[in-house]
This record gives sequence, structure tokens and C-alpha cells, in this order.
Amino acid sequence: MNSLLFLLQAGGAANPMQLPIMLLLMGVVFYFFLIRPQNKKQKEAQAFLEAIKVGDKVITTSGIHGKITAINDDNTVLVQVDGPTRLKMEKSSINAELTKAVNTTSTETK
Repeated sequence: MNSLLFLLQAGGAANPMQLPIMLLLMGVVFYFFLIRPQNKKQKEAQAFLEAIKVGDKVITTSGIHGKITAINDDNTVLVQVDGPTRLKMEKSSINAELTKAVNTTSTETK
């Protein structure tokens, strides 16, 4: 610890190790505050898309509410929106499960 403080001390002659250490510390901070959380969020979204099943009520990224009636092998789903109306959509366009989205919104407003 003392050696790290010694390398980072200001004053006197410029230490040639100061710049690389500061760049390394900035890289570590950048990784833990930006890259790692984004990767975690992306993995959670992928796991959600793999876990959806027929009968789930979902919300798409465009805001359409519906119920999944079929899941096809080519990464598409049929979403029943109203009565007999069904939309064929990409699986990746599903944003959230309706019951979880409603529960999350209601707990945030309390």
C-alpha cells in the first residue's frame, strides 16, 4: 500500500510510473461501473427470452400487450393481441412479461 502511495505522490520530479498506474485504475473503474453491469443486463435479457413459453402475457418493445400463442423455431412468436388477432413478431422484440412489469411498476410507485 505504501509503495502505491509513493508512486502516486504529487510533487518533486514526475514519476514515470504515475501515468500507467492512473490509466490502469481508470480502466478498472470503467470496467466495474460500465461494462460489467451492461453484460449482466444483457445475460438477464437473453435468459428471459429463452424462458418465455406459450401462454405468457408479454409487452413488446413497441408497447403492444399480448399473449404468446406459439413459439416457432426461427426465433419468431405469435402474439395474440385482441380476440382472434395474432401478430408474428421476432422473439427479440419482447421486452417484459406483463405480470412482472406490472409488479415492478407498482412497487416503484409506493
